[in-house]
Parts: sequence; C-alpha cells; structure tokens
Amino acid sequence: MTASDAVPTSWRPALEPALSTPEARRLGGFLKSEEAAGKVIYPPRGQRLAALALTPLDEVKVVILGQDPYHGPGQAHGLSFSVQKGVRIPPSLVNIYKELKSDVGFVPPDHGDLTGWAKQGVLLLNNALTVEQGQAGSHQKKGWEAITDACVAAVAEGPNPCVFMLWGSHAQKKAARVPGLNSGRHLVLQAPHPSPLSAHNGWFGSRHFSKANDFLVSVGREPVDWAL
Repeated sequence: MTASDAVPTSWRPALEPALSTPEARRLGGFLKSEEAAGKVIYPPRGQRLAALALTPLDEVKVVILGQDPYHGPGQAHGLSFSVQKGVRIPPSLVNIYKELKSDVGFVPPDHGDLTGWAKQGVLLLNNALTVEQGQAGSHQKKGWEAITDACVAAVAEGPNPCVFMLWGSHAQKKAARVPGLNSGRHLVLQAPHPSPLSAHNGWFGSRHFSKANDFLVSVGREPVDWAL
C-alpha cells in the first residue's frame, strides 16, 4: 500500500496486527513491483481503502462481501459491486437492483455508484482490494486476505449488532474464517451470488434488504435507506 492509501483512523487499531504480518509486507512489495513493471492496477491509488474511509468501523450496520474489484477501465473505485457514475452497470449489480425493486420497492437509478450506502454504514468490502487490468483474480492470495479478514472480524467482535450479507460460496467461506460471527448477536444472511450464472438459484426472492432493515430496527439501530 502507499501513503495515499493509509488506513483510516477508526480502523487502524483493529487492523494493526494484520498490517504487521509478513503477508501484509509482501503485499506492499508486490504492489510496488507490479506498478514499477508498468502494470495497470485498479482501483487507482487513493481509492483502494475507500470502503473503510467511507464507513468508519463504529458506524458499520451491514457488511456486503465481494471478491475482486472490477478490472475494466474506470469501473472500480474501492466499493464492492459499485462502479463510478457514467460507467455501465455490471450484470451482478443489475440483479441486485432487481431484487431491491421486488423486495423494498427500490427505484433503480441510471448509475451503479453505491457510495450512498457506504455513507449510511454499509461496508462494501472486497476480499482483495486491488486487481490488474483485465486479469480477474490476479491479486487474490497476495496478502489482502489477512487485512480484509481482520476487517470482518473487527465488525463481528465489535459492540454493535450488524447484518452480514454473504452472497455465494466465496463470501461464505471468508466469513467462516471469522471467529465470533455466529455468536447470535448478528444477523447472517446467505444466498447464491447475484451474478447471472447463479441469481436464479435462490438469489432472487432472498429478500435480504428488507430482512436487514427489520433486524436493525429490532436492535434499535437506524435502517438503511436503500434508495440511491
């Protein structure tokens, strides 16, 4: 990582042990060498920890776990499933919008920027926070997992009841590594991934968004306004 991607203050104490591991040090060296070799890395510097910057640890209400940042030009900006305004809405996010519409009466916008959710306490966290242009999965198992596992653990071990939306086996396996997630304090929702390959196998009709808000209200927390 670089100075422009410094860990936000609210997350620093929880992540310091993970950041001092050999895996984290290897990650820093890997990213520097890839950029020195002229490879294009997404998202650009300064946006790689956007999920943490926009959603302070003590404000997290909902965690949505993704896999990789998008690997096309102009897409990734540090939030899982989100793309910048003006970029075509990806198929998985189209399906997320469809489920929101049937679940809570969501009116789909003409963009895929989910920053409004992040500012309300929805942690949009990918497993790996960088990717090489055009190379899906290229930065998996390079050191990000230790850091993002620590992010999920920090939420699970925190004082506030939260909702964890686990879509697909990748997110479900990641969550299984986190002690305390199934303590009974949190609502853990599982469904197939919203990609076109699996959305019709149980993603549609899962109603995770209304279930999340019902739970948040039941524990005295503000529900999420899913409108964008």
